Amino acid sequence: MPELPEVETIRRDLTKKIVGKKIISVEVKDKKLGETKNFSRVLVGNKISAAERIGKLLILKLAGGKFLLIHLKMTGQLVYEDREKLLAGGHQFINNSLLKRGVAAPRGRGVFLEEIGGKLPNKYTRFILNFAGGRKLFFNDTRRFGYVKIVDQKELAEIKNKYGIEPLKPEFTLANLKKILAGKKINIKAALMDQQNIAGIGNIYASEILYAARVKPTRPAGSLTAPEVAKIYQATKAVLRNAIKHRGTTFSDYVDTSGKKGNFSKLLKVYEREGEKCSVCGGTIKSLKISGRGAYYCPFCQK
Repeated sequence: MPELPEVETIRRDLTKKIVGKKIISVEVKDKKLGETKNFSRVLVGNKISAAERIGKLLILKLAGGKFLLIHLKMTGQLVYEDREKLLAGGHQFINNSLLKRGVAAPRGRGVFLEEIGGKLPNKYTRFILNFAGGRKLFFNDTRRFGYVKIVDQKELAEIKNKYGIEPLKPEFTLANLKKILAGKKINIKAALMDQQNIAGIGNIYASEILYAARVKPTRPAGSLTAPEVAKIYQATKAVLRNAIKHRGTTFSDYVDTSGKKGNFSKLLKVYEREGEKCSVCGGTIKSLKISGRGAYYCPFCQK
């Protein structure tokens, strides 16, 4: 699932591509999302006035005062098409026939039609925004976990209230982090990933933050000392900012909306590096399951 740095990269890129563009039609390919006429009533003739984000949720502000929300969840993808050029962000679809034959996911510059399941729209396309000038924004989702919906200011406020502090906003202070973690019995990795505590951190960045802070992911959040919390605070800001600078993390399933693979993966210290040597102490990186998710850490550096 794309996390804060990936969604922020998508937000910044879409700001350049669709903000100010007039929507001329809407196509709903998956009735689970709702009826086409309901989306058309609000969207057609409207313009995107801003692209915003909270946590992993993309918020497209409409000139008419409402908001179009897009959450990619596990397998969602946004594809922007402009005169046959495809720019994608989110999950990168690989032809299943290639995977069955053991062919590795394509690598290299850009996103190609073969990598996202063929000509668009395809069987994974759930929603299409058509803009003036022949521009299109496709929302694809293989497993249909993601969503697209329209909300008003009141509904958006209610949704935002369910999210915790944005880790790169001024309200994310050391004092507030201490309040969030104080007395909690859950492990620190789960506490960082709880969207009601801190918005936008997922499995990848929780592992990287805790490694940078030298804190073992299984430690109860409430057991951390003041210096340890301070290290987590600093590591959170540093890791996320560096990930955004490098346009997010790429494995086989993420490219940004400029068609470029994020290259923070080259800078990952522990995530999916089980069995490799720690860059600090030379010990072996290990993994364990926490609440069904993999946690990666160095047993020598992280206590």
